[in-house]
Formats: sequence, structure tokens, C-alpha cells
Amino acid sequence: MLIRILLAVEAPSLRGRLEQLLEQSDFLVSSCDPERFWTHPDRESFDLALASRGSLPAEVKAAMTRVRELPSSPEVVVLGSGEDARDTAMLQAAGCFAIVRESLPDHQLRETITMLVQRRREAAMDWIRAERAEPARLLRDAVSESPVTRNLLKLASRVAASDTSLLILGETGVGKEWLARAVHAEGPRAGGPFIAVNCGAVPENLLESELYGHVKGAFTGAIKSRRGQFELAHGGTLFLDEVAEMAPHLQVKLLRALQDRRIQRVGAEGPIEVDVRIMAATNRDLVEAMKAKELRQDLYYRLAVVTLTVPPLRERIEDLPTLVVRYLKESSQKLGRYEVDGLTPAALEALSGYAWPGNVRELINVIERAVLLCESDRVDVVDLPDEIAGPRDGGSRSLECSFEKWLDTPLEEGRQTMLEAFERTFIEHHLRRTRGNVGATAKAAAIDPRTLYNKMRLYRLSKESFK
Repeated sequence: MLIRILLAVEAPSLRGRLEQLLEQSDFLVSSCDPERFWTHPDRESFDLALASRGSLPAEVKAAMTRVRELPSSPEVVVLGSGEDARDTAMLQAAGCFAIVRESLPDHQLRETITMLVQRRREAAMDWIRAERAEPARLLRDAVSESPVTRNLLKLASRVAASDTSLLILGETGVGKEWLARAVHAEGPRAGGPFIAVNCGAVPENLLESELYGHVKGAFTGAIKSRRGQFELAHGGTLFLDEVAEMAPHLQVKLLRALQDRRIQRVGAEGPIEVDVRIMAATNRDLVEAMKAKELRQDLYYRLAVVTLTVPPLRERIEDLPTLVVRYLKESSQKLGRYEVDGLTPAALEALSGYAWPGNVRELINVIERAVLLCESDRVDVVDLPDEIAGPRDGGSRSLECSFEKWLDTPLEEGRQTMLEAFERTFIEHHLRRTRGNVGATAKAAAIDPRTLYNKMRLYRLSKESFK
């Protein structure tokens, strides 16, 4: 994280000395009028303020409280003579981060401030981890029975040791962010932050400020400066999800940031150096995106120094039992259903026979739902959604189970109900196999596409649900 230091110092000589001492350091330094700072500290953007003793207002404790109650919880370091023990004790009691003697030699003053900045950075990092982090998982902790997954993890382990850009491809829900976090956790930047930004979820007119930050007055409503995600990721990794959804003019700025390792906040006059590893991900076909001029080729080549492709769950179904056990345990703990600690063979068979259009993300939701609804200590077929518990691949589990209850109904009623159940199951089966391709489904089912559309409308089936 890039730390911002604000100089609230009256004497021009001291302010100039501090600016010179901190010029080459790994943080940003700016100055402001001390009186304005103490009156409206919320209008400034900073992590650590260096304030001269003479600039402090009479009500020191109240002023310190106003500063420390700001959203980013900044700290104040007071520069003074340090000769009055009572005054020093009062400042410490008021909430000062530290009191530093301004008469120290230059090298000692620089070292002291650098040490205090590092303490502030560590505190900020703890806050970021608490706010953003999910349970840490490492590549070496992943257990897989699938050859394709083992090859992916092996390659990812080799990539983790480097500092190069990484592009992760795969369908929605396969675990691209999980892989990026695991690569970060085993790399040289593991001690730094991992910041994830969904480029497709942030409005275009806000994404530039979200990534690079802005200065006060850069646009209407910018009443104070704001740091961007690049600054927050300083010393760590910035993960750009859905990077192909980024507007062309923002792709140009991202390319420049990757090449120069510098960023420019919206409205700022000069650039800021940042030390960030970039990982990006997308579920789109990037070759087609480049042909359609939706993704710049030079940006693609800059991002895709190394490319990892995460296979969909249906292509590594051998991993499903291990994943089910993991997410069953996590859901049981999350929901307080500790007694639910397994699943029946029939439930595992049903899960294994499903096509998983939503991949691992869908599996997590299904397991959580099953744990919530389960009435025993093991998840059974009845606890699973209908599209999973129903018939598939020639099986007729739900039809067989419900056949007997229709024997005592009128023939036409039972026949019509069973026919509708079969038709729905038949169409769902082929839609899963074709991943929602209506034309291919109609061909496989040997029916007219228009007829298929009518039946899908009748049974409320959407092709998007099977992609």
C-alpha cells in the first residue's frame, strides 16, 4: 500500500527540509495550510500527518480525535523540541502517534519517519486484509484427482515464483479469482495486499477513478483526494477481473501503467510510481474480442505474458467429491449445522451426473442450500435442487419415484402428467449437453427449433441457465 504523508507545518524552512528528506522515499508527500488542516481534516487525503508543535490548536485532544475518527483512521506525528516532558505526556495522552524532535540530524529524522510510516503501513495492511480477505488457500493445499487440474496447479506453482503479469481464462464460476489469490499467496508479494477489481461491475465513468484515484476538485463532487486501487495494491497484486469489459480509452491508460509502472490520478499534474503485479481474468474469447476491436492487441500481449486456463467443472468431474467435502464442511460451519457432516451415495451420484453450467460457484451455492435444508446428518437427493435431483443421461430417478403415485389417478391425467415430466427432463438433458444451444438441442432431439422454443416456454426453461 502506498502511504500518503501530509505536512501540516508552519515554518517554510522545516517544510522544505522535510520535503527534501522524504523526496526519494517509498511514499507520497504533500503539504497543506496547518490552520485549514486542523479546521477541516476531512478534506484532505492522508495516512500520516506530520504537524509542527506550534500549529496544533488549543484543544489538542479534540483535534486529534477528529483526525483519528476519519474513515481511514490516519495518525498524527508531532514535530517539536521534545524537551518538555509534561507537554510530551499530554500529547501522547491526546492520541498522538509519536512525538519526534525536529532537531535530529537529517539521517536520523529520515530513519525515524520511515520507521513510523512502516508501522502505519502495517496497520493499514491489517485493515485491508480484514476488510477484503477470504480464507487463505494455497496451491499446495489443493488436492485433485483430475490430470488437467494437476497440470494447471503445477504450472501455477512455477508462475507464482515470478513477478510477471498473468492472464487467467475460464468460464464464469470456475475459480479464476481463487487461483489468482493462491498464486499471490505463494509468490514473493505474499506479504503485500491482494486487491481485486471487477472491471465489468464498475460503471465506465467511475472505473478510471476507482483504479487510479483522483485529486480534490478533479470533477464535480470530488471534495477530497481519493486513492485508487493501484495505490492500495502497492507492494502486492492487483487482480483485474473481466478485464475485457474495460472501455478502449481506459485500456490505453492501463497499458501505459503496465509499461511505465506509473499511474496518474484523475486531475493530477504528474504521475505516481507504483510497484504492483498485475493479474487479469476474463471468461470471454479474447481472440474474438480483438477481432471485434473490443480489446487492444498490445494490451493483450502485455497481460498474457503467462496464461492459465481453468477448466470447467464438467471437464474435471473427478475433483467433485473432494470439492463437495470441502464446501460441505465450510457450509456446515457457516450455517451452524455442525451435525451435517456427509452426504448419501445417491446425492453424490446426482451431483456427479449434473453438467454444472455455473461451475464451482454453482456447486458452492448448491451445497450451502442442501446443508440449510437437510433434515438429517447427511445430505440426500431430496435436499438438492430439482434440476440436479431429476433424471439425466437415460436415468429416470424422479419419474420412477413418482410413477406409483399416478397409478390410482385417471389414465389420461396420469399419462399427461408423466408425458410432461418426461418432456421437460428430456429437453433439460439435451440443453445441458449442448450448453444451452437451441439449434443443437433441436437437432439432437430431432424436433423443429420452433417446437423446441414453444416447449421451453411452456416449461419455463431458459437457454441462459444451461450456458
